[in-house]
Amino acid sequence: MLLETDRLLLRRFHAGDAAALAAYRSDPDVARYQSWDAPYPLGDALAFVAETAHLDPEREGWFQYAVEGRDTGLLLGDVGVNRGDGGRQAEIGFTFAPAFQGRGYATEAVGRVVRHLLVEEGLHRVHASLDARNERSARLLERLGFRREGLLVRASYWKGEWTDDLLYAVLASEWATS
Repeated sequence: MLLETDRLLLRRFHAGDAAALAAYRSDPDVARYQSWDAPYPLGDALAFVAETAHLDPEREGWFQYAVEGRDTGLLLGDVGVNRGDGGRQAEIGFTFAPAFQGRGYATEAVGRVVRHLLVEEGLHRVHASLDARNERSARLLERLGFRREGLLVRASYWKGEWTDDLLYAVLASEWATS
């Protein structure tokens, strides 16, 4: 499975990605709103890469795209897709290394994955939930045409505190007109 943009390749993870994955997942600012804690050990990154290398991106469950810079060959981040509802809907999530944030790479990568899911694969809906304090991710989703569907107040106990969750989604019919 390979998705492309002008600047990016979205592909399977391979063993050579483990060190870069561990490095950006070890950044406390990157890990703040994610399910892992910093530091993220290299052994965990190796296990993650090995576990995800053989997953089928078209089956239900999580698949993680490695996002590579076309010109550099460097791992910039990742975009996760969790297909569900008989393949009709998917949840997305994304993480990018600090050195590659603020350059439009995440918007480009997430937009390409969403287009693949809604247009090329014909899914009905793509959604995301995020910590309400994660303003940069909320703005990214809004730039891509996601609508805010809700706010769950103190709905998640996360890393020792109750947090609010923002819910976003976009339908295939909305994506086609955006």
